[in-house]
Amino acid sequence: MLSREQFQSLAENGLILDGATGTNLQKVGMPKGCCTEQWILENPQPLLELQGQYAACGSQVLYAPTFQAQPIALERIGMAQQTESVNARLVALTRQAAPGCLVAGDITTLAAFLESWDMDNFDLMVENYRRQIRGLIDGGADLLAAETLLYPQEAEAILTAAELEGAGACLYTFTMQSDGSLFSGMDAGSVLHELELSGAAAVGFNCVAADMMTPYLVSKLRRYVRCPIVCKPNAGEPVVGDSGIPEYSLGAEGFAEVMKQCYDNGARLLGGCCGTTPRHILKAKEAIF
Repeated sequence: MLSREQFQSLAENGLILDGATGTNLQKVGMPKGCCTEQWILENPQPLLELQGQYAACGSQVLYAPTFQAQPIALERIGMAQQTESVNARLVALTRQAAPGCLVAGDITTLAAFLESWDMDNFDLMVENYRRQIRGLIDGGADLLAAETLLYPQEAEAILTAAELEGAGACLYTFTMQSDGSLFSGMDAGSVLHELELSGAAAVGFNCVAADMMTPYLVSKLRRYVRCPIVCKPNAGEPVVGDSGIPEYSLGAEGFAEVMKQCYDNGARLLGGCCGTTPRHILKAKEAIF
């Protein structure tokens, strides 16, 4: 894995991340509510094609589809004992899709399975993240990306697990409100500052709507941290139609305008979350570089 210093050197002038995985796979047949990781292992071609498109459109860092590949999540489909191998295999798939890109092992909140704000659950969270991180390292991930976090306790558990497993560079992004607060009500800037001091390679946000407030949010966070800022918003607000699959309001050109402002305001790791497509990433890259 890359060290914190190695990754920050690569990110100094900016890196383009990928866009959404789940919303795009749903469009090509992934059932709503299924275990994404299991479906991808059984149907790898749609992922290979999607990530290949992201690479062709300018993504330099691809997130492996390991979002909820923790034992506590895999238990519901009887795959908890395979946690390490599931993560390793999914990293290998992403590497196969785009050999020239960096591969980030994707990690997320455990709030759907336990009270992840409660320090009484801290040891359980660390154990879940340790097993996932071990699989990501064994699979050859270049870095870790902890995303859509809700509480500082989750980030602390990931930090601890990463240290215990000897992991290298790790990015931490929270879903936030437009005023720069976490959904727990805590101020995001101070939380990200503490993460930087604790060794985070980069910090920022994902899964917020890309709109006029997004560049402001980057500016506010820049006051608190000096490490690279991650900006990975959604393609606007979702609208659920008759298909049950959310559609997002912001097209590729509008998304690119927001991302250019975010870059100008200090973000250096830029990509997309829900609703973004390879075209969103292409237009953002063209606007920024």
